[in-house]
Amino acid sequence: MLASTTMNLLKFHAYHHLQPQISQFSCNIHPVSSTTYRKSKPCTGSSPSIFSHPQFPISRTNSNLKKIRPSEIGASLWTLKDYEEDDTRSYEDLTMNGDVYQKTLRLVECSMFAALGGLTYILSSSLAIENYFGCFFALPIVFSSMRWDIVAGRKTMVATATLLLVLAGPIKAITYLLMHGFLGLAMGSLWRSKASWGVSVTVSALVRAAGAMCYVVMYSFLIRENILALITINIHASVTFILSSFGFLAIPSMNIIYSIFGTVLLLNCSFFVFLLHLLYALFFTRLGMKASLRLPKWFAKAV
Repeated sequence: MLASTTMNLLKFHAYHHLQPQISQFSCNIHPVSSTTYRKSKPCTGSSPSIFSHPQFPISRTNSNLKKIRPSEIGASLWTLKDYEEDDTRSYEDLTMNGDVYQKTLRLVECSMFAALGGLTYILSSSLAIENYFGCFFALPIVFSSMRWDIVAGRKTMVATATLLLVLAGPIKAITYLLMHGFLGLAMGSLWRSKASWGVSVTVSALVRAAGAMCYVVMYSFLIRENILALITINIHASVTFILSSFGFLAIPSMNIIYSIFGTVLLLNCSFFVFLLHLLYALFFTRLGMKASLRLPKWFAKAV
Protein backbone atom coordinates (compact mmCIF):
# COMPACT_ATOMS: atom_id res chain seq x y z
CA MET A 1 0.00 0.00 0.00
CA LEU A 2 2.89 2.34 0.77
CA ALA A 3 4.41 1.57 -2.60
CA SER A 4 1.20 2.40 -4.48
CA THR A 5 0.82 5.69 -2.62
CA THR A 6 4.39 6.66 -3.49
CA MET A 7 3.80 5.94 -7.23
CA ASN A 8 0.65 8.11 -7.30
CA LEU A 9 2.50 11.06 -5.74
CA LEU A 10 5.28 10.76 -8.32
CA LYS A 11 2.75 10.74 -11.20
CA PHE A 12 0.94 13.82 -9.81
CA HIS A 13 4.23 15.71 -9.39
CA ALA A 14 5.35 14.82 -12.94
CA TYR A 15 2.04 15.96 -14.42
CA HIS A 16 2.16 19.39 -12.76
CA HIS A 17 5.81 19.73 -13.69
CA LEU A 18 5.18 19.15 -17.44
CA GLN A 19 1.95 21.17 -17.88
CA PRO A 20 3.50 24.71 -17.99
CA GLN A 21 5.98 23.67 -20.68
CA ILE A 22 3.26 22.23 -22.92
CA SER A 23 1.09 25.31 -22.41
CA GLN A 24 4.00 27.63 -23.22
CA PHE A 25 4.79 25.64 -26.36
CA SER A 26 1.15 25.85 -27.58
CA CYS A 27 1.06 29.62 -27.00
CA ASN A 28 4.33 30.33 -28.81
CA ILE A 29 3.18 28.87 -32.14
CA HIS A 30 0.08 30.32 -33.93
CA PRO A 31 -1.17 29.18 -37.34
CA VAL A 32 -0.97 31.73 -40.10
CA SER A 33 -2.13 29.59 -42.96
CA SER A 34 -2.78 25.98 -43.70
CA THR A 35 0.97 25.27 -44.29
CA THR A 36 3.00 28.03 -42.56
CA TYR A 37 3.54 28.77 -38.84
CA ARG A 38 5.46 31.54 -37.06
CA LYS A 39 6.57 32.26 -33.52
CA SER A 40 4.95 34.94 -31.41
CA LYS A 41 5.58 36.40 -28.00
CA PRO A 42 5.04 34.08 -25.09
CA CYS A 43 1.67 34.25 -23.44
CA THR A 44 1.49 36.00 -20.11
CA GLY A 45 -0.88 35.29 -17.27
CA SER A 46 -2.52 32.01 -16.60
CA SER A 47 -1.76 29.39 -19.20
CA PRO A 48 -4.67 27.48 -20.73
CA SER A 49 -5.22 23.83 -20.25
CA ILE A 50 -3.81 21.25 -22.62
CA PHE A 51 -7.41 20.28 -23.51
CA SER A 52 -8.32 23.78 -24.81
CA HIS A 53 -9.79 24.12 -28.34
CA PRO A 54 -7.21 24.54 -31.11
CA GLN A 55 -7.19 27.60 -33.34
CA PHE A 56 -7.92 26.82 -36.98
CA PRO A 57 -6.85 28.89 -39.99
CA ILE A 58 -9.40 31.41 -41.30
CA SER A 59 -7.79 32.24 -44.62
CA ARG A 60 -10.32 30.14 -46.59
CA THR A 61 -13.24 31.79 -44.81
CA ASN A 62 -11.89 35.23 -45.62
CA SER A 63 -11.53 34.28 -49.29
CA ASN A 64 -15.15 33.12 -49.39
CA LEU A 65 -16.33 36.36 -47.85
CA LYS A 66 -14.39 38.35 -50.39
CA LYS A 67 -16.13 36.54 -53.23
CA ILE A 68 -19.57 37.88 -52.20
CA ARG A 69 -20.45 40.92 -54.29
CA PRO A 70 -22.75 43.76 -53.28
CA SER A 71 -24.74 43.24 -56.48
CA GLU A 72 -25.73 39.75 -55.31
CA ILE A 73 -26.93 41.12 -51.98
CA GLY A 74 -28.83 43.84 -53.80
CA ALA A 75 -30.40 41.29 -56.13
CA SER A 76 -31.64 39.21 -53.21
CA LEU A 77 -33.04 42.30 -51.50
CA TRP A 78 -34.74 43.38 -54.74
CA THR A 79 -36.27 39.93 -55.14
CA LEU A 80 -37.67 40.06 -51.61
CA LYS A 81 -39.13 43.50 -52.25
CA ASP A 82 -40.64 42.35 -55.53
CA TYR A 83 -42.19 39.36 -53.77
CA GLU A 84 -43.74 41.66 -51.17
CA GLU A 85 -45.17 43.85 -53.95
CA ASP A 86 -46.66 40.80 -55.68
CA ASP A 87 -48.19 39.68 -52.40
CA THR A 88 -49.72 43.11 -51.87
CA ARG A 89 -51.02 43.16 -55.44
CA SER A 90 -52.66 39.75 -54.95
CA TYR A 91 -54.48 41.07 -51.88
CA GLU A 92 -55.60 44.10 -53.88
CA ASP A 93 -56.99 41.85 -56.65
CA LEU A 94 -59.27 40.14 -54.14
CA THR A 95 -61.03 43.37 -53.18
CA MET A 96 -64.42 44.43 -54.53
CA ASN A 97 -62.83 46.39 -57.38
CA GLY A 98 -60.04 43.89 -58.03
CA ASP A 99 -59.57 42.14 -61.35
CA VAL A 100 -59.79 38.62 -59.91
CA TYR A 101 -62.97 39.44 -57.97
CA GLN A 102 -64.67 40.96 -61.02
CA LYS A 103 -63.80 38.00 -63.25
CA THR A 104 -65.09 35.56 -60.64
CA LEU A 105 -68.30 37.56 -60.22
CA ARG A 106 -68.85 37.62 -63.98
CA LEU A 107 -68.34 33.86 -64.23
CA VAL A 108 -70.77 33.19 -61.37
CA GLU A 109 -73.45 35.48 -62.82
CA CYS A 110 -73.14 33.97 -66.30
CA SER A 111 -73.49 30.49 -64.82
CA MET A 112 -76.56 31.48 -62.81
CA PHE A 113 -78.24 33.13 -65.81
CA ALA A 114 -77.47 30.11 -67.99
CA ALA A 115 -78.95 27.73 -65.41
CA LEU A 116 -82.05 29.92 -65.05
CA GLY A 117 -82.62 30.18 -68.79
CA GLY A 118 -82.05 26.46 -69.40
CA LEU A 119 -84.33 25.26 -66.62
CA THR A 120 -87.08 27.71 -67.62
CA TYR A 121 -86.94 26.49 -71.21
CA ILE A 122 -87.07 22.83 -70.17
CA LEU A 123 -90.04 23.36 -67.84
CA SER A 124 -91.91 25.42 -70.42
CA SER A 125 -91.39 22.75 -73.07
CA SER A 126 -92.42 19.97 -70.72
CA LEU A 127 -95.60 21.77 -69.63
CA ALA A 128 -96.43 22.96 -73.18
CA ILE A 129 -96.41 26.63 -72.16
CA GLU A 130 -93.45 27.60 -74.33
CA ASN A 131 -95.54 30.07 -76.34
CA TYR A 132 -96.43 32.02 -73.20
CA PHE A 133 -92.88 32.36 -71.86
CA GLY A 134 -91.04 32.56 -75.18
CA CYS A 135 -90.37 36.27 -74.74
CA PHE A 136 -88.26 35.64 -71.61
CA PHE A 137 -85.87 33.01 -72.99
CA ALA A 138 -83.49 35.56 -74.54
CA LEU A 139 -83.48 37.83 -71.47
CA PRO A 140 -80.53 36.20 -69.60
CA ILE A 141 -78.26 36.59 -72.64
CA VAL A 142 -79.22 40.24 -73.15
CA PHE A 143 -78.82 40.96 -69.45
CA SER A 144 -75.34 39.40 -69.34
CA SER A 145 -74.29 41.43 -72.38
CA MET A 146 -75.55 44.67 -70.83
CA ARG A 147 -74.20 43.89 -67.37
CA TRP A 148 -70.68 42.87 -68.44
CA ASP A 149 -69.83 42.68 -72.14
CA ILE A 150 -70.56 40.80 -75.36
CA VAL A 151 -68.21 37.96 -74.38
CA ALA A 152 -70.25 37.35 -71.23
CA GLY A 153 -73.45 37.17 -73.29
CA ARG A 154 -71.87 34.65 -75.65
CA LYS A 155 -70.69 32.54 -72.70
CA THR A 156 -74.20 32.58 -71.24
CA MET A 157 -75.67 31.40 -74.55
CA VAL A 158 -73.12 28.59 -74.90
CA ALA A 159 -73.57 27.51 -71.27
CA THR A 160 -77.37 27.40 -71.67
CA ALA A 161 -77.11 25.36 -74.86
CA THR A 162 -74.67 22.96 -73.18
CA LEU A 163 -77.03 22.52 -70.23
CA LEU A 164 -79.94 21.79 -72.57
CA LEU A 165 -77.77 19.36 -74.52
CA VAL A 166 -77.03 17.40 -71.36
CA LEU A 167 -80.53 17.50 -69.86
CA ALA A 168 -82.85 17.44 -72.87
CA GLY A 169 -80.80 16.29 -75.85
CA PRO A 170 -79.43 17.96 -78.99
CA ILE A 171 -82.82 18.81 -80.54
CA LYS A 172 -83.82 21.06 -77.65
CA ALA A 173 -80.39 22.67 -77.57
CA ILE A 174 -80.39 23.46 -81.31
CA THR A 175 -83.98 24.73 -81.14
CA TYR A 176 -83.06 27.07 -78.30
CA LEU A 177 -80.09 28.43 -80.22
CA LEU A 178 -82.05 28.99 -83.43
CA MET A 179 -85.15 30.56 -81.91
CA HIS A 180 -83.83 32.40 -78.85
CA GLY A 181 -80.05 32.13 -78.39
CA PHE A 182 -78.83 33.98 -81.48
CA LEU A 183 -81.63 36.53 -81.12
CA GLY A 184 -80.58 37.35 -77.55
CA LEU A 185 -76.92 37.59 -78.54
CA ALA A 186 -77.74 39.93 -81.45
CA MET A 187 -79.91 42.18 -79.26
CA GLY A 188 -77.35 42.26 -76.46
CA SER A 189 -74.49 43.09 -78.84
CA LEU A 190 -76.43 45.90 -80.54
CA TRP A 191 -77.62 47.37 -77.25
CA ARG A 192 -74.12 47.14 -75.81
CA SER A 193 -72.73 49.07 -78.79
CA LYS A 194 -75.45 51.75 -78.31
CA ALA A 195 -77.10 51.13 -81.69
CA SER A 196 -80.40 52.81 -82.50
CA TRP A 197 -83.65 50.92 -82.19
CA GLY A 198 -84.20 50.98 -85.95
CA VAL A 199 -80.95 49.13 -86.60
CA SER A 200 -81.44 46.84 -83.62
CA VAL A 201 -84.99 45.83 -84.59
CA THR A 202 -84.06 45.25 -88.23
CA VAL A 203 -80.97 43.12 -87.54
CA SER A 204 -82.66 41.18 -84.74
CA ALA A 205 -85.67 40.48 -86.97
CA LEU A 206 -83.39 39.13 -89.70
CA VAL A 207 -81.62 36.90 -87.17
CA ARG A 208 -84.95 35.63 -85.87
CA ALA A 209 -86.22 34.95 -89.42
CA ALA A 210 -83.04 33.06 -90.34
CA GLY A 211 -83.35 31.00 -87.16
CA ALA A 212 -86.98 30.20 -87.93
CA MET A 213 -86.09 29.03 -91.44
CA CYS A 214 -83.32 26.80 -90.09
CA TYR A 215 -85.75 25.46 -87.52
CA VAL A 216 -88.22 24.49 -90.27
CA VAL A 217 -85.49 22.84 -92.32
CA MET A 218 -84.25 20.87 -89.28
CA TYR A 219 -87.68 19.50 -88.44
CA SER A 220 -88.33 18.72 -92.10
CA PHE A 221 -85.24 16.54 -92.06
CA LEU A 222 -86.26 14.87 -88.79
CA ILE A 223 -89.83 13.94 -89.79
CA ARG A 224 -88.91 13.24 -93.43
CA GLU A 225 -91.46 15.74 -94.69
CA ASN A 226 -91.00 19.02 -96.58
CA ILE A 227 -92.66 21.45 -94.19
CA LEU A 228 -91.65 24.46 -96.28
CA ALA A 229 -93.46 23.03 -99.32
CA LEU A 230 -96.58 22.43 -97.23
CA ILE A 231 -96.49 26.04 -96.02
CA THR A 232 -96.12 27.46 -99.54
CA ILE A 233 -98.92 25.21 -100.85
CA ASN A 234 -101.27 26.44 -98.14
CA ILE A 235 -100.33 30.06 -98.89
CA HIS A 236 -100.93 29.46 -102.59
CA ALA A 237 -104.39 28.00 -101.91
CA SER A 238 -105.29 30.87 -99.57
CA VAL A 239 -104.22 33.55 -102.08
CA THR A 240 -106.09 31.83 -104.92
CA PHE A 241 -109.25 31.63 -102.80
CA ILE A 242 -108.99 35.33 -101.88
CA LEU A 243 -108.52 36.38 -105.52
CA SER A 244 -111.43 34.23 -106.68
CA SER A 245 -113.65 35.65 -103.98
CA PHE A 246 -112.98 39.13 -105.38
CA GLY A 247 -113.72 38.00 -108.92
CA PHE A 248 -110.14 37.65 -110.17
CA LEU A 249 -109.62 34.41 -112.01
CA ALA A 250 -105.83 34.36 -111.73
CA ILE A 251 -103.37 31.88 -110.36
CA PRO A 252 -100.34 33.45 -108.67
CA SER A 253 -96.88 32.11 -109.51
CA MET A 254 -94.59 30.47 -106.98
CA ASN A 255 -92.26 33.48 -106.93
CA ILE A 256 -95.14 35.60 -105.69
CA ILE A 257 -95.94 32.96 -103.07
CA TYR A 258 -92.34 32.93 -101.87
CA SER A 259 -92.33 36.72 -101.69
CA ILE A 260 -95.53 36.73 -99.68
CA PHE A 261 -94.12 34.05 -97.37
CA GLY A 262 -90.90 36.01 -96.79
CA THR A 263 -92.78 39.26 -96.17
CA VAL A 264 -95.13 37.66 -93.66
CA LEU A 265 -92.22 36.00 -91.88
CA LEU A 266 -90.27 39.28 -91.62
CA LEU A 267 -93.32 41.15 -90.36
CA ASN A 268 -93.96 38.50 -87.73
CA CYS A 269 -90.35 38.56 -86.56
CA SER A 270 -90.24 42.38 -86.60
CA PHE A 271 -93.32 42.70 -84.39
CA PHE A 272 -91.99 40.06 -82.02
CA VAL A 273 -88.57 41.74 -81.75
CA PHE A 274 -90.15 45.17 -81.29
CA LEU A 275 -92.22 43.85 -78.39
CA LEU A 276 -89.05 42.34 -76.90
CA HIS A 277 -87.35 45.75 -77.15
CA LEU A 278 -90.21 47.39 -75.26
CA LEU A 279 -90.33 44.68 -72.58
CA TYR A 280 -86.57 44.48 -72.02
CA ALA A 281 -86.13 48.26 -72.03
CA LEU A 282 -88.80 48.61 -69.38
CA PHE A 283 -87.19 45.82 -67.36
CA PHE A 284 -83.70 47.36 -67.49
CA THR A 285 -85.08 50.80 -66.66
CA ARG A 286 -86.72 49.47 -63.50
CA LEU A 287 -83.40 47.87 -62.54
CA GLY A 288 -81.63 51.24 -62.71
CA MET A 289 -79.76 50.63 -65.97
CA LYS A 290 -81.38 53.45 -67.92
CA ALA A 291 -78.05 55.25 -68.39
CA SER A 292 -76.59 52.30 -70.30
CA LEU A 293 -79.54 52.18 -72.74
CA ARG A 294 -80.13 54.20 -75.88
CA LEU A 295 -83.88 54.69 -75.79
CA PRO A 296 -86.04 56.52 -78.31
CA LYS A 297 -87.30 59.90 -77.22
CA TRP A 298 -90.95 58.86 -77.15
CA PHE A 299 -90.17 55.84 -75.00
CA ALA A 300 -87.87 57.80 -72.66
CA LYS A 301 -90.65 60.36 -72.11
CA ALA A 302 -93.19 57.61 -71.48
CA VAL A 303 -90.94 55.91 -68.95
